[in-house]
Amino acid sequence: MTRADWRILSAGVSIYSTLRPLLFRLDPERAHGLVITALRLAQALPGAPSLLARRFLVADPALRQTLLGLEFPNPLGLAAGFDKDGVVVDAMAALGFGFVEVGTVTPRPQDGNPRPRLFRYPGQRSLQNALGFNNQGLQATRSRLARARRQAGSARAASPVGVNVGKGRDTPPERALADYEELLGDAAGLGGLADYLVVNLSSPNTPGLRDLQNETFLQELLRAARALTRTPVLVKLSPDLEPEAAAGLAAAAVDAGAAGIVATNTSTDYALLPGARAAGGLSGQVLREKSRRVCLAIARRLRAADSGAVLISAGGIDSGAEAYARIRAGASLVQLYTALIYEGPSLPRRINRELLALLARDGCSDIGQAVGADL
Repeated sequence: MTRADWRILSAGVSIYSTLRPLLFRLDPERAHGLVITALRLAQALPGAPSLLARRFLVADPALRQTLLGLEFPNPLGLAAGFDKDGVVVDAMAALGFGFVEVGTVTPRPQDGNPRPRLFRYPGQRSLQNALGFNNQGLQATRSRLARARRQAGSARAASPVGVNVGKGRDTPPERALADYEELLGDAAGLGGLADYLVVNLSSPNTPGLRDLQNETFLQELLRAARALTRTPVLVKLSPDLEPEAAAGLAAAAVDAGAAGIVATNTSTDYALLPGARAAGGLSGQVLREKSRRVCLAIARRLRAADSGAVLISAGGIDSGAEAYARIRAGASLVQLYTALIYEGPSLPRRINRELLALLARDGCSDIGQAVGADL
């Protein structure tokens, strides 16, 4: 990689605030596609991910944790939905994310819901997403992850990669388990290729999916998962559950074999955002309070059970202070997506630096000492 290439890459990251008004004039989904294309081009430059990681990845030992049998260089992850097909994993790890979750992946390719289906609310720093699990399907993602493992780029190796999986849109509820079994298996699914797996039962954009958020289905699914893969399997829950109901469901999932919980997905509580469309899920700042409450309730229940399960908090996280609040409330890891759209690619570095300052303020030598400190 030439010095000129490096200057171009650095400039592209640093001038996002200038480019954002231009991107925001475009349809959100088209703008997202352009950003993904730019990241793929940057990622393809020889040596680019490693050079970007040297500048943007905050890998201070105080932020490092071993969870799920994996080394996380920092607690900030990219939530599922940004990179649905796992095409810019190296780029996102190099920009400072301590782990990257791709998907949601379904057994077969699907186009998702009709457009327009993604909407910005800049005044509230929020999005509304009615995409509907548009993705290239299991086989495309499987091939991509297998190739990435063979190549084993330095940035990829440093940050765990999770895969979020969901049933197909046209799969009836009585066949949902078969979809998840196909996705989770080590032999022909994603189990042997992902560092961890997340079962998505909480998206509001696939008909009938949230109906699967019940103990009976979870027990059946996780029993099947234990037979299919040795990869850690987590369960993603909705913010629209009452906090205590979410905590009970999380505890049941862990009892049935889940390695952890991701809380939360997007919300269909449209009262959070006056003027919101009556379709799809809300994310960003409007989701913050709901997600906080669910995170805290789940953390208390898991702590009381001394389960050792990992809690990943997502929903409205856009600063080091908010990430730190979730960690002190019991989350070992945090994720974001919507804030990245508004703040740009320098956000992970800023949040991780803020976390280091907050740890020092509180006299913590490492992030693990802060996890659950407020419980």
